[in-house]
Amino acid sequence: MIELPYSQNLPVNLLSAVFNNTTATYKFYWLLAIVELVEQEKTEILKKEIFSKMISNSWYTINYFHLSFGKHDLLEDAVLKLIDIENLTIDEKQSIVQERLINSTDSETKKILQHFDKNVPHWFLSPWFQGETKTDIYKKSQSFENQSLYALSKDRIIMNTNWIEYLKQNSKLLKSFCYWNLTLFLQNRNPNVPDISNKLIKPAQRNSLQKQTNHYWKIVFDELGSIDCIFTGKRLVFNEKNFALDHFVPYAFVSHDLVWNLLPIDKSFNSSKSDRLPQFDKYFTQFKNLQKIAFNIHKEKHSSNKFLEEYLTIFPTITAFDDVLFENTIQPLLTIANNNGFLYLNE
Repeated sequence: MIELPYSQNLPVNLLSAVFNNTTATYKFYWLLAIVELVEQEKTEILKKEIFSKMISNSWYTINYFHLSFGKHDLLEDAVLKLIDIENLTIDEKQSIVQERLINSTDSETKKILQHFDKNVPHWFLSPWFQGETKTDIYKKSQSFENQSLYALSKDRIIMNTNWIEYLKQNSKLLKSFCYWNLTLFLQNRNPNVPDISNKLIKPAQRNSLQKQTNHYWKIVFDELGSIDCIFTGKRLVFNEKNFALDHFVPYAFVSHDLVWNLLPIDKSFNSSKSDRLPQFDKYFTQFKNLQKIAFNIHKEKHSSNKFLEEYLTIFPTITAFDDVLFENTIQPLLTIANNNGFLYLNE
């Protein structure tokens, strides 16, 4: 559990309580947006700017990793609609998403953003105004009663000057506080999805697969001479560099580069495959057989290869390749990924 730094002059206990009664992701992204905007020296902040930042901060999590926010959470619904309304891409930069939404003249975009004004700005202040109505919270916040974090008006919030320095000095911890609580919230709604915490922020750059290529699969190529692509049947040769190392279950779902989920495939096919799922009945047996061959080559001739240890995440030992455990790992991952919105090839 992350505890917020104590302050002698501020009711930090009330700020710590903002996520106590949470049924949607709004509050997490609301506070995260406020902290980031205060870092930019903003003290009077248009609600539209905060709503736009909430959407831009959740953009990659929803569009790329397909995490479910729950059926009652309209932030997910808003993101999925705005990608078409505003002609944006699934991996658009946050700054571009935010700027496009703030400046949009589209009536539907404005309506979507305005929806979040219905509950989020005032109910976020519930710890400071327990049992109060929306009207009373608006009225009392304007004099910063109970040292409320901000004052509410029709179209903006005005930060309480007593809180500004606290937010700036502790911004990193406050953002971690938001993400930690958001991780717990989303884990309950995505119980079978791995590595939730690393799916909340778009990585600056995906890890290179050069080590897996040169220190694991090259050895397999050297032994076999060539490998046939399981998707196209094309003959792949290491020296011709006509292959790409790809994730059988998409990286966007598993969020790791372990060798038991990697295989060389036709380079031209890789670009069109994107994060589509391979049909289990059509492709799994070929994938498993290739994995088994690669495992046995290393086990017999390069048993000290560190990449073999990655199989310990699915096998109890690495003395032999276990067909049943391998299938029982891959098949559920494909099913769960599909249930979370990932499409199969040719869909």
